[in-house]
Amino acid sequence: MLTLHVAEASPELAVLVDGAQVAAVGPYEELAAVRPQARVRRWPGILTPGLLNPYGPELLEATYHPDPREAAELGTEPITGERAQAVFRADASRRGASARRGVQRMLAHGTVAIAGELRSRPALDAVRRAGLVVGGRPPNLPGPPSFSPVPLVLLPVPAPGGPARFAVFDVRDRAELVRRGASTCVATVIGGRLVHRSR
Repeated sequence: MLTLHVAEASPELAVLVDGAQVAAVGPYEELAAVRPQARVRRWPGILTPGLLNPYGPELLEATYHPDPREAAELGTEPITGERAQAVFRADASRRGASARRGVQRMLAHGTVAIAGELRSRPALDAVRRAGLVVGGRPPNLPGPPSFSPVPLVLLPVPAPGGPARFAVFDVRDRAELVRRGASTCVATVIGGRLVHRSR
């Protein structure tokens, strides 16, 4: 099934998706005229190639992401440091569920790729199931681990024949994205699948 993704503030960069691949990239009006049968998904903001988060190990292996049912005991925010390790020591089975929730948070921030060497099976499985790309990273990183790292690292623009992997942010332009951060993500697509949608 053909799906045409377009964002209000970047109609010049619409993406036509066929299954898991990009069929075409270009101005929305041109793609819609050529493929009028395509299902259209309209988004607020700008369509981007999606983000690479360089903090894969820190966010998926060294951080505990509480289950909402644990809010009374552990709160709702990610837990780091010795407290996270204590949670994992108390119940090793929490690693898998935590990694899956961490991946969901990444997807909600427009992340389509991560960097860093993952060593635990639960984190590797969560990343593989989500379809996130894993790459190397530089030895020195500029800031603390975050779902909205500074600086934001955008991947190359989707290309015809390549994987359908991109994210949409509810901002006017890239300058506003940098200023407001990745929490403005409204949609993330990986392998042609809508893996996150906030509205």
